[in-house]
Amino acid sequence: MNVLVINAGSSSLKYQLINVEKHDVLAKGICERVGTAGAFHKHGIDDNEVVIDAEMADHNQAMALVLESLTSGPTKAIDSLEEIDAIGHRVVQGGSYFDKSVLIDEDVIQKIDELAELAPLHNKAALMGIHACQQHMPGKPMVAVFDTSFFQTLPPKAYMYPIPYEMYEKHAIRKYGAHGTSHRYISQRAAAFLDEPLEDLKLITCHLGNGCSISAIDHGVAVDTSMGLTPLDGLMMGTRCGSIDPAIVTYLIDHENLTAQEVNDLMNKKSGLLGISGLSNDLRTIRTASEEGHERAQLAYEMYSNSVKKFIGSYIAVLGGVDAIVLTAGVGENCEKMRRMIFSGLNSIGIELDPEKNKERGYEREISSDDSRVRVIVIPTNEEYMIARDTYRIVEQLG
Repeated sequence: MNVLVINAGSSSLKYQLINVEKHDVLAKGICERVGTAGAFHKHGIDDNEVVIDAEMADHNQAMALVLESLTSGPTKAIDSLEEIDAIGHRVVQGGSYFDKSVLIDEDVIQKIDELAELAPLHNKAALMGIHACQQHMPGKPMVAVFDTSFFQTLPPKAYMYPIPYEMYEKHAIRKYGAHGTSHRYISQRAAAFLDEPLEDLKLITCHLGNGCSISAIDHGVAVDTSMGLTPLDGLMMGTRCGSIDPAIVTYLIDHENLTAQEVNDLMNKKSGLLGISGLSNDLRTIRTASEEGHERAQLAYEMYSNSVKKFIGSYIAVLGGVDAIVLTAGVGENCEKMRRMIFSGLNSIGIELDPEKNKERGYEREISSDDSRVRVIVIPTNEEYMIARDTYRIVEQLG
């Protein structure tokens, strides 16, 4: 079965065409700056990638370009759209409605729209991708795979906030998490790497990139995660502040004459690495500047590592110990210096990196020392494959 995986952002459309049975990526690409000047389309795999400047007024036009590239030209992957059997969509927020991936119908679309307030950039973008696929491939089965569904197993003591209970009853204010598809994938791959049943393991999974989240997974079940009602909560990130004293919000409204929306924008788009360094939200830029003596870049780098370290410590307590810590995403997979800083000083609780292993690059690998009681593993995430696999399973069940 060939599954087209769509990950629509507010101004982007990322995609992969995957043959699920063969675990084969037939094509991939991304449309960037959709709806703005300077839009372009990258399509192809490795050396066959081409970059095309193309006007895209909206996601509908972007989808038309994607389908044209898949079926024509020197980098085409299929002869016709009939070779696409189903479409899987990444949707960030599923609220309490969805504890698993589902076939998309009008009721599902309505609920995704209803939940957009909790993830306005992500859910609205997902809907644009869904509507574009409906127009260009009417009748093709589509599946929604939710970032939040993996965390529907959290117990109330983990997902509830200590505010008046009526706010939960009235507005469903609770922790939903995010990056769930990534955490689900790397926890399963970690169990395979360790050659142990997932149900026998206590894992801490760390998705560390421009967006960051950490999860505690107890015998295959997510019991806590760092992101909350929205993806703003938890760790310090590229432009997001993560957990802060909530009184800061009202303080800024009163003393900076900001509106609630302006404070929300400040916390989501102007904070984190960017806000502290004043330079960039990209950790690679921050690292270079810090090594050149830029004090605020040094501070940002140290704050990022300290934020991760604190959550790892707290989740070891939640789990009552841990068998392995799993790292993924841009920073987790590629930055040996950040990994070294995160695990520095944790020898006393059984976590020790091997300096040489930590420098290695590659696919799935262990970077902890032979003496480390807790194993530390790097596993590149593959959310697209998880989406394709869920889509395949649901469509197959429907016959």
